[in-house]
Amino acid sequence: MARADTKEIFETLPVPRAVREMALPMIFSQIIVLIYNMADTFYLGRTNDPFMVAGVSLILPVFNISVAFAALAGTGGSTLISRLLGRQREDEARKVASFSIGFGLVLAAGFSLVMLFLMRPILTALGASGNTYTYAAQYVFTVIVLGGIPTIMSNVMANLLRSVGRSRTASIGVTMGGLINIALDPLFMFVLLPRGKEVLGVGIATLLSNCIAFVFFVSVLVKNRRDMVIGFRPGIGLPERESLKSEFAVGVPAAVSMLLFDLDYMVIDRLMSGYGDMALAAVGIVLKVERLPLNVGIGISHGIVPIVAYNYASGNHERMKATMRYALRLGLIVGAASIVLYELFAGQIIRFFIAEPQTLTLGTHFIRARILATPLMFCSFFIVHQFQGFGKGGYAFLLAVIRWAVLNIPMLFILNRLIGMYGIVWAQVTADVINVIISVILFRQYMKKQGLV
Repeated sequence: MARADTKEIFETLPVPRAVREMALPMIFSQIIVLIYNMADTFYLGRTNDPFMVAGVSLILPVFNISVAFAALAGTGGSTLISRLLGRQREDEARKVASFSIGFGLVLAAGFSLVMLFLMRPILTALGASGNTYTYAAQYVFTVIVLGGIPTIMSNVMANLLRSVGRSRTASIGVTMGGLINIALDPLFMFVLLPRGKEVLGVGIATLLSNCIAFVFFVSVLVKNRRDMVIGFRPGIGLPERESLKSEFAVGVPAAVSMLLFDLDYMVIDRLMSGYGDMALAAVGIVLKVERLPLNVGIGISHGIVPIVAYNYASGNHERMKATMRYALRLGLIVGAASIVLYELFAGQIIRFFIAEPQTLTLGTHFIRARILATPLMFCSFFIVHQFQGFGKGGYAFLLAVIRWAVLNIPMLFILNRLIGMYGIVWAQVTADVINVIISVILFRQYMKKQGLV
């Protein structure tokens, strides 16, 4: 069944429809995940307590680290599985899938233990103050310490399912978890727990929703274990050495890219905390709100990777290039539209989350600067995802280092020193202009070298 789905989507459907089949579920699940993350901020904003908002905002880098671990186990494995299927090597694809799931479990358990024993120094390093530490700790304990395995493994299994064309199934699991979280937030925050425990309520709701999504994914794998290459089969043996090298060649750069992205957010939080808790709360809202169009772009980029990987491996390069061209146009349209909408309605968007005057004013100015980088950020993610599909993790790693370590993070310190608080929010677009130029040049050189242009 999974093999037939793969052939139809990856080989025979018209490109626009194939992109829709893979990307739309990914986009939808990305939006739902973002909405439930923003729902936490929205409900906490109803308390008009900026310390609660700031405390939870501090956890975004920690949560992103868990996503990086999911990328290490899931992205490298999923792109490799698509390429193996393109080469008609189903038995090896099964071994890669089993290894990826087991590796993900080890990473998830280890991260939970690290956060349990090193919570205070980590949160302090992220900028938690006496006003925000308790709230940040409540959220970390429920979502990461108790919920690390279901959170990370849901992402791993969703990635692996997409590698065989099961994008809709992956989206159902992610979406279900997100919708349940949105429904449980107000129940735990305002009904079941006493006043002052709203952050704990948000954490419990997120924990339960991630556990339910995890159970869904496990049930899908168990139900389809005979018809699908994706599954946890410890007795099947390890993949070949070349397969392991290929998986880590993509998975490690994908994880490092996420960690550098996470480091960028940490630096933003750390620098902004120097301007007070109101500024920190404002930028915390902005960093979530700006991700709506960005997540659409990521959904497009990530959604087509299995198609690109499969056709790259099978030698159908015309279909591969047509897929990339179509997806690129879609992403740029989304980026341009987001700039127009966010510039026009910046104040209303921030007010939706919090009405405290100073936080509202700062957030409005911040989002108008940050949103200008959206098309540039899409181009950056798009090119990196295509290199992942090709199995060229070295190129993806190089671009990640250039973007975050060479450009974005240094630009934060430079513009903070030169301009102050507003320099922090202008750093993204400034650095990404340079990064996109470098990325396009490198991508065109690679495609020319391979005879693909």
